[in-house]
Amino acid sequence: MSGRLAVIGLGPGDARYLTFEAREALEAADALYGYGPYLDRVPMRPDQVRHVSDNREEASRAEAALRHVAEGARVAIVSGGDPGVFAMAASVCEAIETGPDSWRALDIAILPGITAMLAVAARAGAPLGHDFCAVSLSDNLKPWELIERRLDAAASAGFVIALYNPVSRARPWQLAKAFALVGRHLPGVTPVIFGRAVGRPDESVTVTTLATASDAAADMATLIIVGSRETRLIAREGQSPLVYTPRAVEGAIA
Repeated sequence: MSGRLAVIGLGPGDARYLTFEAREALEAADALYGYGPYLDRVPMRPDQVRHVSDNREEASRAEAALRHVAEGARVAIVSGGDPGVFAMAASVCEAIETGPDSWRALDIAILPGITAMLAVAARAGAPLGHDFCAVSLSDNLKPWELIERRLDAAASAGFVIALYNPVSRARPWQLAKAFALVGRHLPGVTPVIFGRAVGRPDESVTVTTLATASDAAADMATLIIVGSRETRLIAREGQSPLVYTPRAVEGAIA
């Protein structure tokens, strides 16, 4: 039997956000690998085997899954959101690059999902309507000084910025520091969106400003979008405001 590895994005939460392609791959898999809370979101056949690992064990998870595929199994590794955005697809590619040459011949499919940045943006309006970037505030795999330089460069260049992994128990101070950094380039009225657990029953979306953003609650389930100077807010009586960034830059030549 020929093995196959599917690296799957589960989307932001509810099963309705799972693509049809991803659902088919999950149903076809002999074994599932992933972080426990993500695997809990996947319906399981009685004959499927689950291999649960911690959220900081991406490298060993990828290697174990590839070894299983090399034995002829059909394997799925799951990630929340999209597997290529701060998730398992990069770990799988790295394991293939540094692993046995035989792994390069394996059948690998990376299946996209809706990442938190897009889910939160859709709830708020169209904050990503113009140029944007995504930055993880986690310094587990890169130095904080590099994060600071990237935030400074992105804000000064006029990008809307999506912030992944904004806070944790080990680094509660970094988000306030990030707001201070981008605040050197942006006015206090710049819209900021906090989207927590979007796509799940406990979802919440809060729209605030950069001047007051540090007072809003955030955790590892929160995705934050910081607008640019062009980002606008449309107040709507009795409804949540719409936040959008125009596609055209003022003064641009048509």
